[in-house]
Amino acid sequence: MSNRLAQATSPYLLQHADNPVDWWPWEPGAFEEARRRGVPILLSVGYSACHWCHVMAHESFEDDETAAYLNAHFVSVKVDREERPDVDAVYMEAVQAATGQGGWPMTVFLTPDAEPFYFGTYFPPAPRHGMPSFRQVLEGVRAAWADRRGEVAEVAGKIVRDLAGRELKFAAIDVPGEEELAQALLGLTREYDATRGGFGGAPKFPPSMVIEFLLRHAARTGSEGALQMARDTCERMARGGIYDQLGGGFARYSVDREWIVPHFEKMLYDNALLCRVYAHLWRATGSELARRVALETADFMVRELRTDEGGFASALDADSEEEVPRDGGPPGRSLGERLQKGGGGRREGGTGKHVEGAYYVWTPDQLTEVLGEEDARLAAHHFGVTDEGTFEHGSSVLQLPQHEAVFDAERIESIRTRLNDARSRRPAPGRDDKVVAAWNGLAIAALAETGAYFDRPDLVDAAIEAADLLVRLHMDDRAHLARTSKDGQVGANAGVLEDYADVAEGFLALASVTGEGVWLEFAGFLLDHVLVRFVDEESGALYDTAADAEKLIRRPQDPTDNATPSGWSAAAGALLSYAAHTGSEPHRAAAERALGVVKALGPRAPRFLGWGLATAEALLDGPREVAVVGPEDHPGTRELHRAALLGTAPGAVVAVGTTDSDELPLLADRPLVGGEPTAYVCRNFTCDSPTTDADRLRVGLGTAPTG
Repeated sequence: MSNRLAQATSPYLLQHADNPVDWWPWEPGAFEEARRRGVPILLSVGYSACHWCHVMAHESFEDDETAAYLNAHFVSVKVDREERPDVDAVYMEAVQAATGQGGWPMTVFLTPDAEPFYFGTYFPPAPRHGMPSFRQVLEGVRAAWADRRGEVAEVAGKIVRDLAGRELKFAAIDVPGEEELAQALLGLTREYDATRGGFGGAPKFPPSMVIEFLLRHAARTGSEGALQMARDTCERMARGGIYDQLGGGFARYSVDREWIVPHFEKMLYDNALLCRVYAHLWRATGSELARRVALETADFMVRELRTDEGGFASALDADSEEEVPRDGGPPGRSLGERLQKGGGGRREGGTGKHVEGAYYVWTPDQLTEVLGEEDARLAAHHFGVTDEGTFEHGSSVLQLPQHEAVFDAERIESIRTRLNDARSRRPAPGRDDKVVAAWNGLAIAALAETGAYFDRPDLVDAAIEAADLLVRLHMDDRAHLARTSKDGQVGANAGVLEDYADVAEGFLALASVTGEGVWLEFAGFLLDHVLVRFVDEESGALYDTAADAEKLIRRPQDPTDNATPSGWSAAAGALLSYAAHTGSEPHRAAAERALGVVKALGPRAPRFLGWGLATAEALLDGPREVAVVGPEDHPGTRELHRAALLGTAPGAVVAVGTTDSDELPLLADRPLVGGEPTAYVCRNFTCDSPTTDADRLRVGLGTAPTG
């Protein structure tokens, strides 16, 4: 029998709708029930593509005996961290403060007043590796609640007070300058893995925001070291197993330092950020590898993650069914096409046994079965497939350990096509079909710019369709944003700071690429909400939730990047770009005040403030404001516009259109020169001489020889 989660729109919650656990969603009724019964709350937080969330669900939440104990002694609340990042952030902060680490699934025990008193992540069904079993934890918490209620209340109260004392203000701190950015670069250099690329050890995550900072710093200062770190890291990732060598797109992270074995879940946010990073790397260097990866990643997002409504789904699971059916459907049918019928975390066909990475890995025998012996030997050499394997049970994750020029390109492309066709007949990973506003904003920016750089109007169209969906479905008549939607139905959860900031970032990118002022207008609506509802008026500090949002035990606030840019840094970047487009002093002042945290923390923790550092680079460079004035269909207008978009000047904003346009303020009072399309470049209240020469514009904006 289904529980209360059967009414949810979250694919993750729906995965638990048939558990014997009497789950509640996060809602006031759950806490009222706990008070009525006088029992504690079990809060379990995860997300649909989380491997260990699935493991714990199968081991414990699908177990009748465990469920009966939970139902008798607790009120159980299940939260999708992607729908409620505010709830996740507050309790993850408590978990990390108490245990020194965190992760998902997150397991927290609360009083009926939502105050946490005991924490953990994954708990096994039996004791192992020094961890107690989940049942032992439940029994221990129940005993403490029954016998030492006063002690529990004291612990919970202390935790809440400690969390309240962590609020950040950073009042009266100036914006970061040359010294802080140089110190941040030095700190990154110390942590850089010169042999393998990236930063730190295993597990190794794609440092998207840090690479954006490195590219902007190199463009502004000419630093070869910064550019080299960005270029080498991108090449190592693109040649590693973290990148899908057949279908494009990146997995969440590498479990090793060499980028060989990924955790196979594919997230929209990672691929949106990395698509944009590789497009910007191509813009800076002309690298053919960067061009290929940017386009393949964009195509992956459109092919596999695009929903029927025109938005982008959140993720593909790491797990899929183990066996490969012999009659699994017509060859060449894409994963995206197959998932249109089975989204929301469902899985197709096979034995029912789900194995991490089963969709992606290969053995030599499997290569031979698809390709024949001769091409299988070439494929094994080209993609690093060995008899011993690089993953589990003798299977290998495909890599590019050899330089591609060694092999016959046409033959390799034929091999890739045949392997991809064969793989498409394997049981597909489940897809989380919910549309998250913030991540769609990141995808819009990436697809708009990638489409413009590489003359792919279909990618720009995909960005516009996603933006249309956000305006039509996620924004109400007051421009309040909803966090999620699914199957065309908007979710009940309010947007958080990263939603407003990242969607504004996507709209601003569309305005620069398309010349349509409506996207600048929509960005302004969202950023006005940031100024009014998310900013501390006294200090300029930012909060992750709006002032009128649901009150939690603490108002979440985090300026550091995680898998995505922090809402704080993303808002600073969007506010700065909007100010450059419009000349709005309040938006620029808010951006500068928000960057005070980068001055304070950037030199000490640059790996976790990449987007803030990248925004600081834009501030130091101006950012430059480029107005391209001329008829849309004039070749000179198109050439100047392309030159402007391909400029590497950090954070430059671009407006294109005719001088009588009242939608794009940068075009106002900008006449043609000699009757020809003309570009104007300004920064810090100073303008260069207008030019009709695209080559001169390219030189002024630092455009690389991309051809």
